[in-house]
Amino acid sequence: MRRRPRTPVLGIATLILATALVATGAPATASSPAATSPAAGSPAVASSAVAVAGRPLAPRTIDLPVGFQPEGIAIGPQPYAFFGSRATGAIYRASLLTGLGEVINPGPGTPSLGMKVDARGRLFVAGGSGGDGRVIDARTGELLASYRFTDQPSFVNDVVLTSDAAWFTDSTNPVLYRLPLTRHGDLPAADGVVRVPLTGDIVYGAGINANGIARTPDGAGLLIVQSGTGLLFRVDPATGVTRTVDLGGELLTNGDGLLIDGRTLYVVQNRLNTLAVLRLDLAGTSGRVAERVTDPGFDVPTTVAAYGKRLYLPNARFTTPPTPTTPYTAVAIPRP
Repeated sequence: MRRRPRTPVLGIATLILATALVATGAPATASSPAATSPAAGSPAVASSAVAVAGRPLAPRTIDLPVGFQPEGIAIGPQPYAFFGSRATGAIYRASLLTGLGEVINPGPGTPSLGMKVDARGRLFVAGGSGGDGRVIDARTGELLASYRFTDQPSFVNDVVLTSDAAWFTDSTNPVLYRLPLTRHGDLPAADGVVRVPLTGDIVYGAGINANGIARTPDGAGLLIVQSGTGLLFRVDPATGVTRTVDLGGELLTNGDGLLIDGRTLYVVQNRLNTLAVLRLDLAGTSGRVAERVTDPGFDVPTTVAAYGKRLYLPNARFTTPPTPTTPYTAVAIPRP
């Protein structure tokens, strides 16, 4: 295992696509709105980009609105990233080609943390201390559905999508919340939430417990990381029974967002400013840390999403006292 810093590299495919768009004057996608100037007070242009015809393209750094306090990120099949504010729950959409963006949903005043977007353009959002999950139209920003998971103190931290459900973690209570989806992807009614208690190896303690969540490589199970202990667990979705994933003694301390890509699992170790790269077996019962990646642009990154040959991580800046004018960014690195 080795730790290596990352230097800025621009994905060739992204540059080719972006250059073609500028040359033809075509919009970023046929079905998604073109990147626009952000809302008032929102920075528009990333700081490190390649310029073609005077326009910034494929930025390495995406500026988010000042005071935004980002935490979650989601990227779908189109070159747009969605960011959630832990301060207000606002949703910010930014073009990966230009860095331009806008707030598409003002939020409910409670956090928007982990997020995932599905093929139907629906954004599933974990509601943190709000104890809820929300589903938002990624194109219009319209709130499609809201689900109250619990009225007890909670911290709904992250979400993953499977073929038949959306699964949410709770860092305060040993339970997963399941939103069942029909075979056509229809959302459940407000009372359709299924609570799956976590049993087995995981033991909840003080601080942040179950945080990021992902599917196992074979799709049969779920993976969750416990931030405080640095342990990774495989969860049987049918029973909620957890088993510790054998990583040969390695810990994922401060583990936050997870991203699965084949048999590779990316784990953001937020306060360590590190992205751990794991190779897992198909069932997700064992694996090893292949490398740990750092980058000069990291400032307590929390979650990770992929597009093309790049990974994108929002900087939560937990060690910087937030103010209404505190700047925030997301940084792109090549996929390890």
